[in-house]
Amino acid sequence: MGHDNIPVSDSDWHARRMQRKRKRAPIGGFHYAAAESEGVPRAEVIDEDLTEDQQQNHNVMEAVDSSCVGQVEVEVPAANVDSGDRADSIMEAEGQTKDCVCNEQGRAEINRLLEENRLLRSQLQKTELNEHFLKDYTKKVRYYTGLLCYAVLMSLFNTVKDFLPVSKKLSGFQMLLLTLMLLRLDLPVQHLCHLFNVSHKTLSSIFADTIDVLYARLGALVHWPERHCLQATMPPHFTETFGKRVAIIVDCFEIRTERPSNLKARAQTYSHYKGTHTIKYLIGITPHRSISFISRGWGGMHQINTSQRNVAFFKSCYQGT
Repeated sequence: MGHDNIPVSDSDWHARRMQRKRKRAPIGGFHYAAAESEGVPRAEVIDEDLTEDQQQNHNVMEAVDSSCVGQVEVEVPAANVDSGDRADSIMEAEGQTKDCVCNEQGRAEINRLLEENRLLRSQLQKTELNEHFLKDYTKKVRYYTGLLCYAVLMSLFNTVKDFLPVSKKLSGFQMLLLTLMLLRLDLPVQHLCHLFNVSHKTLSSIFADTIDVLYARLGALVHWPERHCLQATMPPHFTETFGKRVAIIVDCFEIRTERPSNLKARAQTYSHYKGTHTIKYLIGITPHRSISFISRGWGGMHQINTSQRNVAFFKSCYQGT
C-alpha cells in the first residue's frame, strides 16, 4: 500500500529480540548448555517429564547433534546480533526524529494560522462600522456624527441604548451611528445599505425607530433658558456689540424629503424655491451655540411669516424675559 517507512513499534522490536535470543542457544536446548557447563555429557541429560514418544524424538535429535559436532555452527555470530540491535536502535531513533520534525512543523503551521487570524481580525475591525472604528479617532467622530469626541458619543449611546429596538442585523451602537451619519452627511440610503450590509427596508425601519427614541430621550434638552442664564453665559464679543439686548438667534432651514404618495401632501411640501419637496423649520440658538427652540414642521409651499411664528416662538421669548 506504499507504507514502507512506518516506524517499528515496541512490540515488533521485542518479538525480534526474543527470536534472536532463542537463536543464540545451541540446538540441544538450555538443558544441554547447562549440562556442558557442569561437565555432564549431553547424552546423560534426560528430562524426567518427557513421554516415551518425546524421549525417542529427543534421542534422535541427540544422535543428529552428535554426528554434526564440529561440522555445523548453529549459533548466530555476536557481530550480526549486535549489528541487528544497532539497526533497530537506528530505526527507532529515526522514527522518533521524524515524529519530532512532524510535531515541530505542525506547531509552526498552527502558529502561522493563529497569527494570520489575528491580522485578519484587526483589519476587519478597522473597516467594520462599530465601536472600534471610531475609538481613539476624534476626527472620525466629528466627521461622521458631528459630536465633539468619542466620549460624548458613548455618553449619548449609554443614554438611549436600553430603548433602542432589537435588530438581528445591527447592534445598538451601529443603529445610532447609522442615524447620526444619515443626519450629519445626508448620504444616499443605498450607499448606507452597502456600508452596513442591510436592505433598504431594514435601514428605513431602523432609522425611523432610532429617531423616535432620540426625540423621546433627548427632546427635554431643547429648552429656553432664563434671561439671567443667558446673560451669564453671553460671549464677550456679543456683550461688547449688543450689550444685554440679545436673547436668541433665529434662523429658518429646509430639509429635502421624498415625494409623498398623497396628492395633498405632495402639493403642500413642494418648494418652488428649492425645486423639490421640503419641510421648513424655525430654529432658535442661544449666543453660546445651544439649540433652545425648534418649531413644528411646515410644508415647502408655506411661507413662515410673522403670524405663523408668534404662536410658540414669541411665547417662549416672553417666558424668557
